[in-house]
Amino acid sequence: MPSAQRTGVSLVGGLILCLPLIALALLFEFLTGAALQRTYTLFLINLIAVIGLGIFSGNSGILSFGHVAFIGLGAYVSGILTLPLATKASALPHLPAMLAGIEWGLPAALLATVISVGIFGALIGAPIVRMGGAAAVIATLGLLLIVHGIIIGASDFTRGSNAFLGVAKKTDIWVALAIAVPIILLARWYRDSRRGAQLRASREDELAARAIGIDVVKMRIGAWTISAMICAAAGALLAHFLGAFSPSKFYFDDTLTLLTMLIVGGMTTVSGALCGAVLVTLTVEILRRVEGGVDLFGWQTPEMFGMTQAGLCLMILLVMYRRPAGLFAREIGERWLRPAPAVPHAGSDLSVAAAGELTIEAATKDFSGLRALENVSVTVRPGEIVGLIGPNGSGKTTLLNLVSGVLSPNAGRILIDGADATRWPAHKVAQAGVGRTFQNIRLFGHLSVLENVEIAATTRADGSAESARALACQLLAEFGLEGSAGRLAGELDYGAQRRLEIARALALRPRYLLLDEPAAGMNPTESNQLLAELAELRRRTGIALLVIDHDMSLIMRLCDRIVVLNRGQVIAQGKPAEIQRDPAVIEAYIGRKRAARVPTATSLQMQGATP
Repeated sequence: MPSAQRTGVSLVGGLILCLPLIALALLFEFLTGAALQRTYTLFLINLIAVIGLGIFSGNSGILSFGHVAFIGLGAYVSGILTLPLATKASALPHLPAMLAGIEWGLPAALLATVISVGIFGALIGAPIVRMGGAAAVIATLGLLLIVHGIIIGASDFTRGSNAFLGVAKKTDIWVALAIAVPIILLARWYRDSRRGAQLRASREDELAARAIGIDVVKMRIGAWTISAMICAAAGALLAHFLGAFSPSKFYFDDTLTLLTMLIVGGMTTVSGALCGAVLVTLTVEILRRVEGGVDLFGWQTPEMFGMTQAGLCLMILLVMYRRPAGLFAREIGERWLRPAPAVPHAGSDLSVAAAGELTIEAATKDFSGLRALENVSVTVRPGEIVGLIGPNGSGKTTLLNLVSGVLSPNAGRILIDGADATRWPAHKVAQAGVGRTFQNIRLFGHLSVLENVEIAATTRADGSAESARALACQLLAEFGLEGSAGRLAGELDYGAQRRLEIARALALRPRYLLLDEPAAGMNPTESNQLLAELAELRRRTGIALLVIDHDMSLIMRLCDRIVVLNRGQVIAQGKPAEIQRDPAVIEAYIGRKRAARVPTATSLQMQGATP
């Protein structure tokens, strides 16, 4: 889809979400009392906050407990900047002179708050997002605890654990709505943007995302910073809605509320954030009234403290049990707004320019005292198909991991077209022209077949949105997947998933393609089809392949040259016919005693040996 068309679809989708909010604002403003107006204003502020949280957590898959800290910082920074000078002199007498003489209006304070908290968020987020997984989640919890402690400790700025008083109440329905609408549009656009799509791919499978050239850390830092700024805006609006607040407001209770909104509605969509905010706001309003005791037909129920928190936890459990992805796994209107995938077509030139060769020089890799590879040297020349075989545990996949940047060698070098890539991260290796597949299929299962390939194509330096879509469609046609372009990748059969993984790797337009057991799990017919496709691919493009596979028949027929590993060392290199008769190779596969009884002329393939 062209970028302009993609932007238009995103904005229309965002407007669909905004129109009911505008209609409700008119309804509450002119047809209801002050109490309901305050509830709706608070709902809009919470909606802004949960959308901010969703931009990071929804797209990256890393649940954050720390974003309430940004809301708190936004409230205090905005409060300090807008507090009347007389109030500031009496309530905060020890403020630095620069801050003590400032009394800004809400627009200027809001802008300064968003920028300052955004800078803080970027600095604190850089180490957190590098962790990934459970470690990053725990780090966000630490962020919440640390910022809470700092707010209490910085009493000269915040009045410590006492209430921060005197903030002008300037946030009403229309102020909150004026901020909520553009943020909804921004979040909807970001989700469908190139960066958003790449970040969602990393959420599905981080290693596979790196292997197609996505700088996962960079994508995460960008989303984290944007989300911190949006949460800061929500905090500033909240401060000017409440007028007075304390550090306890920005702690575990509000964290639970925002996470419930996000999880119940659906982490991955802006529609889910809106739906979750509506449901949780209604639930909280009801439970708070029940919590304090209500009159039921003349019977006064007792006070039941903690019911609100218990109700939110129960809501999370029920939704996670029934719909793990939340109530809205897809955006409202996404199916009928987004055009059908373009019909794939073949015929464009996929050839790659030879620029050198891929060289592994004396590579050695140790794992906690275990030597997986020792002094391994392999060269792959342009247009050559090299097979890499050996018994299980011989170090084949470890070698591919070294070449692709997943691992770094303890000794030796990796050269890509003469450039020393020994310490390059995986995404830089991919961008330099090395694509790969994995022994265990790693697709982005909750993205479409077309999106899997298109996202890979967008990581190329010269790839526009239009050229990425055209290349993706062509590759689907090349591998017979054109009829499945709109299906989720996880719904394909095993053989189709293998072909899709190869097509995705080729979307990088690599000069070297590393295939880790591409025929694993395929029947003979599928293996023969794959062999023909790979041979034709080499003929048409000039790409070089380094192939690992257990199918000896496929390897012997496909490869120009074969490298044999055993116990982490190269024991033979040569043409397929030479490797089949090599005594050291036969011994590695079938054992020394059996090899002694096998005639020298008997080939490895005839013995039925498998790696």
